[in-house]
Amino acid sequence: FKSAKGDYEVRIRGLLQGDGRFFLDGAPDGTNDTFLLRTARPTIEGSLGKLVGFRFTPEFAGDSASIVDAYADLRLDPAYTLRVGKFTSPVGLERLQSSAALADVERALPSELAPNRDIGVQLQGELADARVAYAIGVFNGTVDGRDAITSNPDDEFEYAGRVFFEPFRNDASAWSGLGFGIGASIGDKQGSGNNFLPRYRTPGQLQFFGYRSAVLADGRHSRFSPQGHYYRNGFGVQAEYIVSRQEVSVGGVREELSHQAWQATASYVLTGEDASYRGVAKPSHPFDPGQGGWGAFELVGRYGVLEIDDDAYPLFADTNGSARKAESWTVGLNWYLNSNLKLVLNYLQTRLDGGSASGADREDEKAVFTRLQVAF
Repeated sequence: FKSAKGDYEVRIRGLLQGDGRFFLDGAPDGTNDTFLLRTARPTIEGSLGKLVGFRFTPEFAGDSASIVDAYADLRLDPAYTLRVGKFTSPVGLERLQSSAALADVERALPSELAPNRDIGVQLQGELADARVAYAIGVFNGTVDGRDAITSNPDDEFEYAGRVFFEPFRNDASAWSGLGFGIGASIGDKQGSGNNFLPRYRTPGQLQFFGYRSAVLADGRHSRFSPQGHYYRNGFGVQAEYIVSRQEVSVGGVREELSHQAWQATASYVLTGEDASYRGVAKPSHPFDPGQGGWGAFELVGRYGVLEIDDDAYPLFADTNGSARKAESWTVGLNWYLNSNLKLVLNYLQTRLDGGSASGADREDEKAVFTRLQVAF
């Protein structure tokens, strides 16, 4: 819906993801094979004149409804936009990528250390003909890998920022798909429980690390993440590293723990379409067997590692199932039938170091994940 002059506009979008999860030899934690509605998000977004933009996205998948995005933009200039509300914190490369554009069914291990959506205010913009993008903001703060709760659980705030360079973005060269940058955050946290300390999961959604219930977040929490991607025709590669440092204490003992993770994802579109950070936008020949159209096919491979600080043991880590390291790899095939419909098939395997009651390694996680995605 758009006004005659185009200044006022309302757009309706939607994302629906239906998944299947099938564990080979059974899931290590006893999780059942299942079909599930992973994502059900209608979106209303638009512009109220040239100055104000907005976006509202609820989530109806799961046992209860929630708000994913709810923010307003004050568009002073392409170089200076003020965003207020709930949105993704500007740290992780894959966290900032749309769920509809992910190469695999689930995000990689570094996203477990990055903040997800938070509530706050952010200044963002693009400079040098969109070759440089930046964002800097202040937020309530959230634990690694999760959304913030509805209000600040303490009196502290978290400061986050990111700068990302695409130096050849507007050039007709082989390097036009190169991008690299750094995201970071810093803040203080004082408290215990899930609102202050994280639990880490594998790409198969198995929890493999958590803290003892008596452990407190007791001081500075910081993250640092160099990141980048390169896309050329049908080829794409995306990589990031992140370290999350948190001061904790238990029984009068204090420690700063540093957990770190990295991942690299490579993809190739077999049918000739261009790959990008935003996914395969439109197949050259949408699915129509009568006209010889079969859509676009993309092969994907990914490897990632998450390492827990050795100093987390034995005082701070929950001895019930907390592994010291997770190594995960995924291979997959994406089928883009048209610009709105996508089918995904992944085989994923994660190896865990330690974590069993006896101190031995926990059983490897092996699974086949599928997805049907409708986006408009």
